[in-house]
Amino acid sequence: MSPEQRFEDLVDEFTGRPGITPPGATGGFGRTALRANGRIFAMFVRGQLVLKLPRVRVDELVEGGHGVRFDANKGTPMKEWLALAAGSPQPWSALAEEALEFVGR
Repeated sequence: MSPEQRFEDLVDEFTGRPGITPPGATGGFGRTALRANGRIFAMFVRGQLVLKLPRVRVDELVEGGHGVRFDANKGTPMKEWLALAAGSPQPWSALAEEALEFVGR
């Protein structure tokens, strides 16, 4: 399954939950994002799943070789954003649940 298809499946899984806005509902930055009460928790950027997670969790995943800190083309990687590596065995759905819980705090 392609990364695009995996993200579409993720969108289908989360859409319909209270407070969740699917991609395409807004323009500009984050137009490819899943939002919870207006806050981005997962998005698809340059062919990668990007998730907002606690800094410690991002550190753990980066150190484990599961991705890199997301850089929104501003030259500085973001501490609480992970761009998941294409070959990572980490389950997208579980990570998205973590991200949703994190932005909901």
